[in-house]
Amino acid sequence: MQKLSAPSSPGIYIFKTLGGEVLYIGKAKNLKNRLASYFVKNLAPKTRAMVSAATKISIIKTSTEIEALLLEAKLVRKFMPMFNSELKDDKTPLYITLTKEDYPRLLTLRKTQLEEFKLSHVWGPFTQSTSVRRVMKMLRRIFPYSQHKPVKRACIYSQIGLCNPCPSEIIAESDPVKKLELQKQFKRNLGFIKKFLNGNFASLKKDLEKQMKSASSQDMFELAQEIKNQLNMIDHITTKSHTPDEYIKDPNLIDDIRERELAELIKLIKPYLIIEKLERIECFDVAHLSGTNQTASMVTFINGEPDKTYYRHFNVHNKNSDVNNMQEVLSRRLKHIDDWGRPDLIIVDGGKPQVSSGLLVVSNEIPLIGLAKRQETLIIKHENKFVEIRLKRGPAMYLVQRLRDEAHRFARRLHHKQVSKAFKIR
Repeated sequence: MQKLSAPSSPGIYIFKTLGGEVLYIGKAKNLKNRLASYFVKNLAPKTRAMVSAATKISIIKTSTEIEALLLEAKLVRKFMPMFNSELKDDKTPLYITLTKEDYPRLLTLRKTQLEEFKLSHVWGPFTQSTSVRRVMKMLRRIFPYSQHKPVKRACIYSQIGLCNPCPSEIIAESDPVKKLELQKQFKRNLGFIKKFLNGNFASLKKDLEKQMKSASSQDMFELAQEIKNQLNMIDHITTKSHTPDEYIKDPNLIDDIRERELAELIKLIKPYLIIEKLERIECFDVAHLSGTNQTASMVTFINGEPDKTYYRHFNVHNKNSDVNNMQEVLSRRLKHIDDWGRPDLIIVDGGKPQVSSGLLVVSNEIPLIGLAKRQETLIIKHENKFVEIRLKRGPAMYLVQRLRDEAHRFARRLHHKQVSKAFKIR
């Protein structure tokens, strides 16, 4: 079996025989790195047997690791591959379950434990217990859930907001009105959790937005803020999310989405710039703390996906302003056209000043635009005038947001290292 050229994005991979039999389904945060691990010499015996039996690898890219986890579970349940159990050192698969009780508990159980409980919902099987426990921990911070039966006193987790409302607290409540409200909140949290684990993120967010507006209209501002925080946390981990069924229906879903994103961005900027393709886009950002420890980043997207082999960090020597810093970074970047490659488009994080200074360096050699944080607006200089394009929610906006956010993240990474180093020296 030959090595497969895989992207560095999250997703699932499927080992198959020549006849199409599914041998193993796995998920990865980084498909390229994960698949490379199967082509080393010192494989475990069971893994070597599986790789030897396989003649084909299929991959399905996903937007996030959460989507990959849920898609993996759905496909494993559908195909029940032999090696999914054999490669786990005789450990049975892990499931996320909801008990069938007056106050249901959300539990992780092995296959051998399923018959010990009355269950209303079962999600899985999941092959990587660490990923499942990470999801459970993250989910509990968004929608606090219970893992115990009601007792006389509220549990320790209720004191830190991770079991809220606690079943023991509900049972002990003597005021019937308050008790009913707590019961509703408990049931509401479970409803949100079920939608999350089913991968229905869009429906979940719609429900939360509706409840947030309702709470705000009734002057229940604390509740509205709490729901807003939940929405922000969900957005952080499921940005532009898709259900497992969408990936099963269209295994090339992410590639199709990336094509639409690039096509829409070209359509928006082509009236003002000479541009035919956006195979390679570079985005630049500058980070600093009150003018100290300036750093800058360059992130590169190839065909709409990040390619970290072309990421670059810059220590910025000019201490005057972000505008001058951007000019310095772009000047240094252009010295490496031959060895780093030529971008089809440069995006700078900022507005008119950053675009003007950038164009002094780039001139007409490479198309350059800015992205202003204010209402996600593209800044383009055309015929000595600035054109502002306010992005609407859709493919082009999602693409440039991903570029900008990744540039921020990468710039802060070096910046934080330098700040930490400076404090240690002192």
